[in-house]
Parts: sequence; structure tokens; C-alpha cells
Amino acid sequence: MKIAHEGIPTIALVGLVTVVASSLSWYFLPLISSIIISTILFIIWFLSIYFFRDPERISPPNLSDDTILSPADGKVVVVKELESVEYLEKKAIQISIFLSPLNVHINRIPISGVLEYLVYQTGEYLMAWDDRATMNNEQAKFGLRHASGQKVLFRQITGFLARRVVYYIHVGDYLERNKRFGLMKFGSRMDVVLPRSANVLVKQGDKVVGGESIIAKLAI
Repeated sequence: MKIAHEGIPTIALVGLVTVVASSLSWYFLPLISSIIISTILFIIWFLSIYFFRDPERISPPNLSDDTILSPADGKVVVVKELESVEYLEKKAIQISIFLSPLNVHINRIPISGVLEYLVYQTGEYLMAWDDRATMNNEQAKFGLRHASGQKVLFRQITGFLARRVVYYIHVGDYLERNKRFGLMKFGSRMDVVLPRSANVLVKQGDKVVGGESIIAKLAI
């Protein structure tokens, strides 16, 4: 199982705490207590390793240039129209994907283009499925211009558990669809905002897979 390099420090720290605490429990506590504590600690360590897994994802074959892939694993919790939104500055439609702590948290580029807009916003830590999270939670926002000239906005949004977003792309970069661009730690939400003319192919309640599920197509 491939592990995201961003997660190695966390996994190492949890592992160290697990080994030290477990060893001390066996030395100072009764046998039953030591077994219970060690079991819980090693389960937490395993879950931290599992959380940072980074599987390979293969896009469907013969995709047209206007096809938008899901940037994250999870469940579609919002599909709604917007009157106006930053960067696009026109009527738009928003698709929001909720990532539970058990989902893969690696994030992928939804469609190819040039990154023109990047803003990191501090904020609250509302539950990621709460629609207010889009405006109020800590997040990173990315605006990409497709070769057709159309704009796409996507957002990494922290949740109640997710307290950090990580990204390694910069304004001016050419981004390729399905390439990794970052991750969110411990439960979070990803928004994709498209021009109103786009053809949305998912609905609320659908499960999606990052880099594999088609969520929409631009009208070109």
C-alpha cells in the first residue's frame, strides 16, 4: 500500500507514541489493562496509516477535453446553482463532495488548464457537510482556466476533524487532469464550481472516486 509522503511525519509520531505508551503499560499496569491499551493504540496507528494511503487512479479511456473528473473520493452532498461566485464572476453551479475519515484524502486536478487564482482563507471548522462550510471554514481556493477559455473553481475545505489542507501547486502552473495536487487531513470537503452551462452528471447522494468518476462536462 502506497503512503502519501505528507502523512509520514504523522504516522511516525503516532507510531512512536504507540510503542512508548504500550511498553509502559506492560511494565506498570495489569495484564488485561495492558492488552486493552496496546490494542487500542495499535488500531489508532493502523488507522493513521490507512488514512494516508495513496492508491493509483486510472481515468476512464478516451475522455474528451471538456470532461471533469471528481477531485476527491466521497459522497456528493450538494448540487446547487449560484448567482455569482468569486473568480468565475458569473452564474455557476456547485458540486460539493464530503470526505469521511475513511475515504482516500489525496486530491486530484478535475480538468486540465492554467492555474490563475489561488487564495488561502482562514476560518471556522464547521462540519464539512454543513453548507455554511463553503463560506466560513478554513480553505484553499483554486481558479483554473480551461483551454476553451472557461473558468473552473475548486476548493479544499477543512471540516470539524480536518484542521489542515496541503497543496503544492502555484499560480501560473499548467495543471493536468487527474494529477495529484494535495490532500486534506481527517475528514473534509471538496467543492467544484462550474459555469451554469456545464452538464452536471452527478446528483446528491452519489458516491464518487477521485480521478475516475466523471462528474460533469463543460459546454464547449
